[in-house]
Amino acid sequence: MDCIKSRSEKYIADYLKSYEPYKGKWCYEDGCLLQGTMLLYKATEDKKYLEFVYEYLKEFVGENGVIKGYDKSEFNIDNINAGKVLFDAYNFTGDEKYRKAIEKLHEQILEHPRVPQGNFWHKKRYENQVWLDGLYMVEPFYIRYETEFNGKRNYADIFKHFVNVRENMFDENKKLHYHGWDTAKKCSWIVSETGLSKNFWLRAIGWHLMAMVDTLEYMSEEIFNEYRGLQILFKEAIRGIDQYRDLEKDMWYQVVDKQTETGNYLETSGSLMVAYSMMKGARLGYISEKYSEIGKKAFEGVCKEYLEEKDNGSLALGGICLVAGLGGFNGENRDGSYEYYLSEPVVEDDVKGSGIFLMAYSEYLYLNKIKGCDE
Repeated sequence: MDCIKSRSEKYIADYLKSYEPYKGKWCYEDGCLLQGTMLLYKATEDKKYLEFVYEYLKEFVGENGVIKGYDKSEFNIDNINAGKVLFDAYNFTGDEKYRKAIEKLHEQILEHPRVPQGNFWHKKRYENQVWLDGLYMVEPFYIRYETEFNGKRNYADIFKHFVNVRENMFDENKKLHYHGWDTAKKCSWIVSETGLSKNFWLRAIGWHLMAMVDTLEYMSEEIFNEYRGLQILFKEAIRGIDQYRDLEKDMWYQVVDKQTETGNYLETSGSLMVAYSMMKGARLGYISEKYSEIGKKAFEGVCKEYLEEKDNGSLALGGICLVAGLGGFNGENRDGSYEYYLSEPVVEDDVKGSGIFLMAYSEYLYLNKIKGCDE
């Protein structure tokens, strides 16, 4: 544990010191790092993490709540993700610019296009499509807004989004959720009979797990049916992914259920998402305590497999799938095939892995405090 802790903290310190905004504008990728840094502040009470968030927000959130680089008319559900830390920033400081920024993002939720079943379109350019990724981007923000500012009025709407995903994107035999669902059944990447994509992408499943556990965290037990119902869905999804764990490395594969097929590899970002969800879900009492240890081993497995020292003494986090999507993008037809998911670049230190590393490490610290291992 000492070696894992010291290497993790060195990596995090160096990463935060050198980090520059991912796109130079408000984006979900930066939101992953902001969330990870805020969670580390809550786990450690070390104000350097909080100051990192404030410095970022100083650049991106104006006094009138206008967000640099954010355009509601894009109706990109990803753009909600970075707004999650605004609730804590507002609660900690009382600065109204954060509340105004929250309201601007909430306006998008009110106007965002929806599929006939009620879920949000993933993006304006992805008509009638639901991707697992989108649940993480919006639902934890949406539930926190409802709990803190709107009298819990729309809990049923939020819960219905998860129910729709379970009813339409879950494979009863594999016990896994597919990456995408075209409710209009028009996209080239679907199975025509179902409207679903063809494979189980690890990071998509990870986004979905994190969406559930983070939504539960801010959902009031007073609204019992939705609170209990989401726990049931979360437990089922955790049990499903756990059966595909590599028992030697304690990680999961890029295409989850095809562990032995040529080219498949143990992937970092999705494994960290599962680890985070398991440790947090167990800590908050949503799933069995046994998953805290499984999640802990998974975090350690990532560190052992992919947190490597370079010649200059710095650490790098490898094994991160750079990106994966569905449909046309930059001249590429992303068809959702096994070969497609294996064709995307595997990189080091991309924030979609490194930001989640911070999130998982915050839960790793909580777990070791609970077990009396804190130093």
